[in-house]
Amino acid sequence: MTRIASCQCGQLSLTVEGEPALVSACNCTRCQKRSGSAFALSSRWNSNQVRDRSGKGLTYSRKGASGGNVLFEFCPVCGSTVSTSLELLPDVIGIPVGCFADPAFPAPKVAAWCESKLEWVRFPDGLLLLRDQTQPMDTR
Repeated sequence: MTRIASCQCGQLSLTVEGEPALVSACNCTRCQKRSGSAFALSSRWNSNQVRDRSGKGLTYSRKGASGGNVLFEFCPVCGSTVSTSLELLPDVIGIPVGCFADPAFPAPKVAAWCESKLEWVRFPDGLLLLRDQTQPMDTR
């Protein structure tokens, strides 16, 4: 399966092949600010799944909560983040799920940084909830 992710204006896009390695919801306060939403929904792809990249992006780098650098590529025209990469996982590319604008996109399997999620957010049963990015939450 081929999927195309693009920014709002269409100037910057990525074409990926196959299924994402992971779909996750991040509740850290940095992702809340970056996405302007309650959490950021991201898909993770192995770099060899990216078949095409078109347009020109700008980048922003910051220290991630886990200590490594995170690089964000965004469109200089509309400002949409189209990809992320983690210094600690150089062969993985993150793409915000919303960039695909696909109602049939696979659901998340994991929600991370749940200790900072907004109190009213409820995730579906069966989703793995992590306290930070690695420690499961006690959901009893």
